[in-house]
Amino acid sequence: MKIVFHEDFFKTYSFDPAASKGRLDHAAALLTNHYPVVTPYLASEKQIKIIHTDSHVQEIQNSSQIYHMARLAAGSAIKAADLAYSGTAAFSLARPPGHHAGPSTYWGFCYFNNIAIAVKQLILEEKINSAVIVDFDLHLGDGTIDSFADTPEVHYYHLENGIDLIGLNNGNKDFRNHPVTQLREYLKKFYNIPEDTPDILAVSAGFDRHIHDWGGSLDTKEYQEIGEELGKFAKEQCQGKIFSVLEGGYNPESLGESALAFCQGIEKGVN
Repeated sequence: MKIVFHEDFFKTYSFDPAASKGRLDHAAALLTNHYPVVTPYLASEKQIKIIHTDSHVQEIQNSSQIYHMARLAAGSAIKAADLAYSGTAAFSLARPPGHHAGPSTYWGFCYFNNIAIAVKQLILEEKINSAVIVDFDLHLGDGTIDSFADTPEVHYYHLENGIDLIGLNNGNKDFRNHPVTQLREYLKKFYNIPEDTPDILAVSAGFDRHIHDWGGSLDTKEYQEIGEELGKFAKEQCQGKIFSVLEGGYNPESLGESALAFCQGIEKGVN
């Protein structure tokens, strides 16, 4: 596992929650203490335009600070994808997030769709033919869906938000609609349909479902379980090729703890 990170990601570039001061401090301290760090580069305008329209890019360019940060976040995702393609799991600890940015639209603190650009770049370079994008952020990645609306080779899956408590057994919760259970069931289908086997697994990693964040539903251990499920799938179906890109997560403490747990889960799954 390698962490793709640049110190510019500490900078406050806007007034939205994703850009808030100190948001990434704890995550960066934990992750860079546990894993090697790779420095990303700025995505080129040409790379950004493999997903986004000219007018979209021009609008983001109206703010030089946001444009710089959005290019760096996209470049971080591209670097993480390249590492994954070479056989090294990678996590892009970057901001701004991207999964709400479509080809010509942006909202939800997102400007360029980092994960979409990274996956599309691999396809255009003919490194991969297909991909699965799993998004476990609290919110649906509508921009990612729009970006690949005409690309059947890219599968997108978003974990639903419902957690249904079915009953208690000796004090243990029995969740039938739990996100981890949903994820496991979704991934099963690729084992049964060999022609749909993806070349790489890309993950939109949002940690805002945490019990101490906006979603209030998952604890830190459950993010490790998600990572382990995804790592296991990557090992068995994608030759271990998996990369993740930070999306949401707005409590600095729980974001850091959950991101580390998630990465440790991936490591356990792929090894």
